[in-house]
Amino acid sequence: MNSTMPPIRTEPFKVACSSCNLRELCLPVGLSRNDLEQLDTMVATRRSVVRGDTLFRAGDAFQSLYAVRTGFFKTCVSAEDGRDQVTGFQMAGELLGLDGIGSDRHTVDAVALEDSQVCVIPYAQLEELSREFSDLQRQLHKIMSREIVRDHGVMLLLGSMRAEERLAAFLLNLTQRLQARGFSASSLILRMTREEIGSYLGLKLETVSRTFSKFQEEGLLEVKQRQIRIVDQDGLQKLVNGAAC
Repeated sequence: MNSTMPPIRTEPFKVACSSCNLRELCLPVGLSRNDLEQLDTMVATRRSVVRGDTLFRAGDAFQSLYAVRTGFFKTCVSAEDGRDQVTGFQMAGELLGLDGIGSDRHTVDAVALEDSQVCVIPYAQLEELSREFSDLQRQLHKIMSREIVRDHGVMLLLGSMRAEERLAAFLLNLTQRLQARGFSASSLILRMTREEIGSYLGLKLETVSRTFSKFQEEGLLEVKQRQIRIVDQDGLQKLVNGAAC
């Protein structure tokens, strides 16, 4: 490892939560102006993470939550055979670091899939502030609940769905999350590799590639390397609905 590698850059926070265009997707959603002002004083720094670098590693002491402002991350754990098992993908407006709350240490690695920026939220201060403002505490609990529901969804994917159903559900979920951020509901650029998708969905790389090709042949998708266009969203949804029956 190169010992001269520059540290992750931390810089002064330039955009307050109250004026951030992600506030309706992030921690401040639904907070009063007074609560937002209090949150602004706490979220004082933004951190830049270069593509391929880690924001935190499994075993690191848990001190902060991180709201993704720009960019894309994956979380992963190292399996016994040395391979990385992807546990999730996080985009702008979503929180990283919730894994560390229970044990005071992070249990996953958070790796930037492209040049990214996060807002640093010191957890001790957040916890103290949430006791003072019930709306903030409620929102924090909602975010934690959302993570639990997402984990249950992944368990359903891995436990009961065929390869086609898993990939269809993954693509629909990804486009829905991107659409909530103002992006196209049908066109996207995958920030993750097919191997990383396979790791997350419990599929081999060859199976992921073959399923993408099958979807294209059946007129569900147009695929050009990492550029994906959903041609038949209803068709993908029928695959997922069929798995749920």
